[in-house]
Amino acid sequence: MSIFLLAATLTATPAAVESFSSQHAAAMALAAKVQTGTLLFNRGDCLAIKVYTNSPYTHVAAVVMEQGSPFVYDSMNGAGVRRLSLEKYLKTQRPDVIHVFQPTKAFTRRRSKVFKDALESELGRPYAVKHHLTGKRSNGLHCSEYVTDALKSTRMIQVKRPPKVSPASLVEGILQAELYYATRKIQVVEPRPPVAKGDNWCEQMWIDTKVCSSRCCVKMRRWFLCH
Repeated sequence: MSIFLLAATLTATPAAVESFSSQHAAAMALAAKVQTGTLLFNRGDCLAIKVYTNSPYTHVAAVVMEQGSPFVYDSMNGAGVRRLSLEKYLKTQRPDVIHVFQPTKAFTRRRSKVFKDALESELGRPYAVKHHLTGKRSNGLHCSEYVTDALKSTRMIQVKRPPKVSPASLVEGILQAELYYATRKIQVVEPRPPVAKGDNWCEQMWIDTKVCSSRCCVKMRRWFLCH
């Protein structure tokens, strides 16, 4: 990595995470800062992705601007390849911290079209990640394979086996090639509903047990079901 890129990365990446109380507020703050080609990486709880890809990052998505509005393309477990508004996408990713990477050179009109066409061509395709281990294509796509294919279609990168690309290796590649730089980190914090108070010790213990069990179930669902 060049000294220039290392300095740019260190100065452009804020130490603190910008937290927002709602996906609407986060989308409003981020909408004016993204462009076609912006990549959104996040480090979530999904154990399957961490095991299969040996990656600290668990997801990546790509941004495309349409008439001034940002739309996000990704391949998600349980949903497959999809297209969402930025606000809806942020809702699906809360409370993960999202790392925003911008292209060092803005996409030309032609590159933007090629990039969008590649992303659009896979809409509706199912999600799959097991083939990451073999590097062979399957009937499904995982998130970094999907974004890698789109970048490859623009001739920004050359990759022999896109299924083998993980979110972390994609980050490493685009930084080393000085194609992207990191800018900010954002998080939509999930508000916790107020916990009811029991009239006596026994009732309070029952309420606390239900709340604890519910939170544990949510956490485990994020570990094993990956949203």
